[in-house]
Amino acid sequence: MRVHIGSDHAGYELKNHIVQHLTSAGHDVVDHGPAVYDAVDDYPPFCLRAAEGVVKDEGSLGIVIGGSGNGEQMAANKVKGVRAALAWSTETAELSRLHNNANVVSVGARMHSEDEATGFVDTFLATDYSGEDRHTRRIDMLTAYEETGELPPLPSS
Repeated sequence: MRVHIGSDHAGYELKNHIVQHLTSAGHDVVDHGPAVYDAVDDYPPFCLRAAEGVVKDEGSLGIVIGGSGNGEQMAANKVKGVRAALAWSTETAELSRLHNNANVVSVGARMHSEDEATGFVDTFLATDYSGEDRHTRRIDMLTAYEETGELPPLPSS
């Protein structure tokens, strides 16, 4: 599987570890940077490129990494067509794919050990979308809003 990845300085070491881990597992990893450690770099240039890579590369998935993963998730979600989820457990990584068909996972390098974070990524990549009608309906509502800016109708009581 092709995987697009980006981080900032706080996620730099974990990003490099995950790139090596995924490459050795046979994945085709596209590293959107940073290429060198810079203690004052900003996450948007790297995370936006990773997210755009996912949208332009059908069937690929993405990973964004920062200190907490929050800003990186927010950046990725600015790219039309991205559904980025912040994983803080194996279960949240799995559910983001299973129920939300997330195509980008965000991980906080300062929040988890290397082994935990790698486990989140492995679970995310190994989990397929369930395709259940209720989940598809919800994703379709979000996609329609993204396209039109029109709110979905409220349910009738």
